[in-house]
Amino acid sequence: MTRDEAKNRIIFALDVDKLGDIDRWAETLAGKVGMFKVGKELFTAAGPAAVAALKRHGGEVFLDLKYHDIPNTVAQAMLAAGRLGVKLANLHALGGPEMMEKAASAVRKLFTDAERPRLLAVTILTSSTQDTLKAVGIEQPVEQMVVRLARLAKESGMDGVVASPLEIQAIRAACGPDFLIVTPGVRPSFAAVDDQKRIMTPVEAVKAGADYLVIGRPIAKAADPVQAADLIVDEIVKGTP
Repeated sequence: MTRDEAKNRIIFALDVDKLGDIDRWAETLAGKVGMFKVGKELFTAAGPAAVAALKRHGGEVFLDLKYHDIPNTVAQAMLAAGRLGVKLANLHALGGPEMMEKAASAVRKLFTDAERPRLLAVTILTSSTQDTLKAVGIEQPVEQMVVRLARLAKESGMDGVVASPLEIQAIRAACGPDFLIVTPGVRPSFAAVDDQKRIMTPVEAVKAGADYLVIGRPIAKAADPVQAADLIVDEIVKGTP
């Protein structure tokens, strides 16, 4: 794998709450990562201006708001995300097939294939364990539940899923080679685990079949974020054919 290919796999989690921080990180990591993730903290604080700021810097955006609501509300939210020009947007697979189908149909009707965001379904959060699922009444093992939700997402028109690296291979086997898999819970060899429970290194995740790796703190909290991003790219390049 080339350095450009490896770099483009990395989505930097922009876990900040000020517009000024966006400019700093976009300038710092320009050419070092393939995409920036705008999550709930930043979007709640800054709104669509956060996406616009990244677009001004030439950055691609993963809008990570994990929509989960009545089908029409989620469909309209996905259309709004598409109008912002984001590359990826997501919802919760646990919202069910009607919610996912309505969102997928609405986006495909309004945008051309080249213009539209790719739609992802969140399966089970990487911070969740078997005990977490049992507490909310889900008795199936984590991996079985993740694969079940991934199949449901594909059948409902989603382009891919967000899932733990430990379930990548099972999802790939169930959903085929063209189904996108975006993987948080990735920790390079030099980084702390933090609050993630089901993790892999970047090389392990790519080898397992991940299309994109969401990485935040190992870059953001590094003494030299640019060097940290370069080290992650090095790990991927050296570890993959």
